[in-house]
Amino acid sequence: MEPGSSVAVIGCGGVGMSSIQAARIAGATAIIAVDLEPRKLDTALRLGATDAVNPADGDPVEHVLELTGGGVGYSFEAIGLSLTAQQAFGMIRRGGTATVMGMIPPGTKVEIEGRELFMSDKRLQGSLMGSNVFRVDMPRLVDLYLDGRLMLDEMVSATITLDDVNEGFAAMKAGDVVRSVIAFD
Repeated sequence: MEPGSSVAVIGCGGVGMSSIQAARIAGATAIIAVDLEPRKLDTALRLGATDAVNPADGDPVEHVLELTGGGVGYSFEAIGLSLTAQQAFGMIRRGGTATVMGMIPPGTKVEIEGRELFMSDKRLQGSLMGSNVFRVDMPRLVDLYLDGRLMLDEMVSATITLDDVNEGFAAMKAGDVVRSVIAFD
């Protein structure tokens, strides 16, 4: 994305929070976090989101379209549901790109009206592991962290032991944490 872009991120777990920070670092001027959990929305605002949308308060697509006057240039889905993938597509403006990063279950279909692809020049794409080039991107991410621009410590909601890993997964699935870190003693 280019500086000055508008972005919506659906799902404020670890992947979504990383996307919010990437948008901030890239120079996006509008970054809209979408999540059902108020604590995660608060964290998203601290990490760089400019606005927060809770779907419990109404249709998140309509809210994003209203906030932006017609949609964002880029949206990122970080939950893995057909519904949220469709919402990500609905949030983009003409010529925008929706990227699905969440792991949608096998056999699940995402329905997009064909006219939207053709008449609006919208794009829907997937991403595996951020579509990264590990040997190039990892040193850059380390530098961003060391410079204080990539806030990883702020994403840690809990520190657990290896014995607590099942509880950590349960907390992640329940949406209670952004990221749990296992401490090995």
